[in-house]
Amino acid sequence: MRLWRKVSGLLKDQNSIWIASLSRRTSLRNPDIEAAVIKATSHDEFSMNMKNVDRVFRWLRLSSTNLKPLIWAISVRAEKTRSWVVAIKVLILMHGLYSTRLPCVQRIGRLPFDLSNFEDRHSRKSEEMHGINAFIRAYFAYLDKKSDILFMELEEKRSMVKFNNNMVVHNLENEEKENYSMVQDLVLVQKLQTLLDMLLETRPLSDCAIVPLVLEAMDCVMTEIFDVYSRIRFGIARILSKINSVGKVEATMALKIIKKANIQAEELSLYFEFNRDIGVRNAEVCPIVDQIPDEEIKELEEIINGVSDKSEKNDEMDRAIVIHENLGEKKDSESKLKTIITDRWETFDEGTAIVKYTPRINPFADYSVPTSSTNTVPVKPQELPDLISF
Repeated sequence: MRLWRKVSGLLKDQNSIWIASLSRRTSLRNPDIEAAVIKATSHDEFSMNMKNVDRVFRWLRLSSTNLKPLIWAISVRAEKTRSWVVAIKVLILMHGLYSTRLPCVQRIGRLPFDLSNFEDRHSRKSEEMHGINAFIRAYFAYLDKKSDILFMELEEKRSMVKFNNNMVVHNLENEEKENYSMVQDLVLVQKLQTLLDMLLETRPLSDCAIVPLVLEAMDCVMTEIFDVYSRIRFGIARILSKINSVGKVEATMALKIIKKANIQAEELSLYFEFNRDIGVRNAEVCPIVDQIPDEEIKELEEIINGVSDKSEKNDEMDRAIVIHENLGEKKDSESKLKTIITDRWETFDEGTAIVKYTPRINPFADYSVPTSSTNTVPVKPQELPDLISF
């Protein structure tokens, strides 16, 4: 039966290549690119054709005008297939397009094909395909969301450039710049946490789904998780370093992010353990997943409560002042010092009052990553070019 599927798949691939060779070259179609896509997403269920995967990426690096025929070829391949093998390879190939880091790739937006309801039609034992079908749908959902986020980020950058070019006054107040930067950091981390949730849902759900090609796709997913998680940690470190200087809204958003980060840390540990058990290569060496201490959460809550009533806080500070009373010239111009002491102040004999302050402990202080990630997502670490980087 397996031999028959192999022969049948080979014949289908050859027939598709022959049909592609008869097509006329236009701005939307390129027979050579179509042939490379078909070979890269062949029906061979044991491995990817790395030679043709490299060819596909070279076409795109050669010229951004090749993006349209490339996307067209991948979309047609994805929409026509009812084979789980081809579907997974299409997703891995699409995943790899983002490794080029070309602006034209960010303009793709939502994926131009739909595998959200994919079901394999070539296997007689449909119950055994449930795990693989679910894996394909989850993998597609993640890539679709990621592609959409990349497009929105590109549009935001364009809007900011247009805004800056139209500005009459270029010198903004420092506080406005700080709040704007904080909001951007918070929104970015929220998006990354959403992507991480979707990645954690991408896994084989049954023993029947643990096959060589799914494990290759899981290698890509694992490296993607390393990239997204490292950016989340870096973003939280930036947020914690500036949290004392923002308002209640920003502090509330930060608290939600940190609580979610702790939940995701627990889920990540279980996810890494699961992938090591099923034999995913990139799960053999995993980063340490840290929990943010409860003290940090408590401090954020205190900041939110303190910021909620600034007038009360200011009144308290106004009461904590040093009052001098002149006792008259009869006491040789001597003066007496009266001090009102609150729990926020400490008074010394010299009459100087200072605020007690405990330096913030940043749980991610020793973990830094560049804002532009260099992580790669290989199908095969020695062969596949570096894939998606956010």
